Amino acid sequence: IAKLCIVYGINKLEKPLLKTFVLSIVGGFFVGASSVLSNICSYEYYGGIAQFYSGIVFPIGTMAVYCAGAELFTGNILLTLRLFNGNIYVLNMLLNWLITLVGNFIGALIVALLVVYGHIPNMFNVHLAQTIITFAIEKVSFNFGETFIKGLLCNFFNCLAIWVSMGGRDFRSVMAGLWTPIFLYQVCNLDHYVADVYYILAGIFASYEYGLDRTSLGWGKLFYKSIIPVAIGNIMGGLVVGMGYYYVYIIA
Repeated sequence: IAKLCIVYGINKLEKPLLKTFVLSIVGGFFVGASSVLSNICSYEYYGGIAQFYSGIVFPIGTMAVYCAGAELFTGNILLTLRLFNGNIYVLNMLLNWLITLVGNFIGALIVALLVVYGHIPNMFNVHLAQTIITFAIEKVSFNFGETFIKGLLCNFFNCLAIWVSMGGRDFRSVMAGLWTPIFLYQVCNLDHYVADVYYILAGIFASYEYGLDRTSLGWGKLFYKSIIPVAIGNIMGGLVVGMGYYYVYIIA
């Protein structure tokens, strides 16, 4: 699997930049769509049961990324295996991360706009709108350090999902490998960069459209309470997986 990850990175960095950007928008759209699904399916439940149902459906977005072909910033942190192996330059990898960061943001933004202004939050007698806003407020209620740690843990399990799926020998085993660690981090309400962009943007737009709580959310909080600490945490979590397995299976 370690060698396969190194080879797999070749295709990613050999893609034209425009193609990577377009596929990043698609990836953001897929994960944003699965975030919508997680809000809907967990709506009538509370506590651990709500998280359980959210965790069951959320991995569908990553499965779509794998099956249909797309790019996610979080998974591309595993490009570090190619870097450690001396196959790529740091600037090439950083450029890929920047492109996927921006593309994923745009994809999640599109989903948030379509969901809110397509009035999907009207479901359950408009109570879904309040649920979306409440969840967004929760996402920006932690301090920088807490959000960083949640981002680190999230992408540790996300990259572990990619790692495990690469050991699959057929479609079903690959999907099972993806689903299990992603289910785990979603149940634990950890912070995934792309999902958090959707959750918070949907909350911002819903607060405007439905005239609900407009004071607890804002674009500033989106960046300094979520995007920055989550992105840094996601990078560190992916590095733990990449560096750890590279040492164990390639160097040692």
